[in-house]
Amino acid sequence: MKKELFSSADPVGRQIRIDKVPFTIVGILKEEGKGTMGQDQDDMLIAPYTTIQNRLYGRRRGYNMIMASALSEDHIQDAEVEATELLRETHRILEGEEDDFEIMTQVELQEITGNVTGILTLILGAIASISLIVGGIGIMNIMLVSVTERTREIGTRLAIGARESDILTQFLIETIVLSLAGGILGIMLGVLGNQIIFRTTNFYIPTAMDSILIGFGFSVLVGIVFGYFPARKAARLNPIDALRYE
Repeated sequence: MKKELFSSADPVGRQIRIDKVPFTIVGILKEEGKGTMGQDQDDMLIAPYTTIQNRLYGRRRGYNMIMASALSEDHIQDAEVEATELLRETHRILEGEEDDFEIMTQVELQEITGNVTGILTLILGAIASISLIVGGIGIMNIMLVSVTERTREIGTRLAIGARESDILTQFLIETIVLSLAGGILGIMLGVLGNQIIFRTTNFYIPTAMDSILIGFGFSVLVGIVFGYFPARKAARLNPIDALRYE
C-alpha cells in the first residue's frame, strides 16, 4: 500500500483519508508476503478499533473475527481452551449450552489446506493420467501408420538379413525420439506459461527440477510402452508378404 500511495517517499507522519476521515500514518509494517490461504498480508491498514467504531461506523458494534497468537506452537491447545473459557464467560453462556462462536487454530487451517491440496492433487493426477493415455494412443497410432506405410521397406531389410531385433530397435528408437521431442516441447511450454502467469498476475509458481525430471521420464516411458506394439508388429512381418504389400 505504501508503494501504491506514496511510491518511494516516506509516508510516516503524513495523512490519508478513509471515508473522508483523516488518519495519520505512524509506522509501516514489515513485509510478510502471502499467507497460508494465499491472501496478501501486506494489503492492509491497521487502526485502533475504538477509532474505527466511533469515527467510521459512528456506533459501537461487535466483531466478526478476533486474531490471537499463542506463546509457541506447543501452547496452541492451551490457548484454544483459555480463549473458549474466556469467550463463554464474556458471552454469558451457561454450562451445557452450545458456543455462539467458533475458534479455528492454525493447525486446523493447515489440515483443511492439506485435505484440499490432496483432493486437487488427485484430480490433477487423474487429468495427467488421461493426458498420458491419450498421448500414448496418439504415438501408437502414428507408429502404426508409419509401419503400414513402410511395409515394403521393412520387408526389404528383412530379406537382406536384418533380424527381428534390428527392426524392433529401429522403431523403438523412433518412438522414443518422438516422445522425447514431445517431452522437451511440453517442458518449454510449461516454463513459458509459468513466466507469463507470473508477469501478468504476479503469482509465482516455483519451478521444481525434480517434477520436470519425473515428467520427462514419464514421457519416455509412455513412448516405450505405447511404441512397443507397433515396433513388435513391424519386427514380426513376413518378408515375402511385406515385399508384396501394395
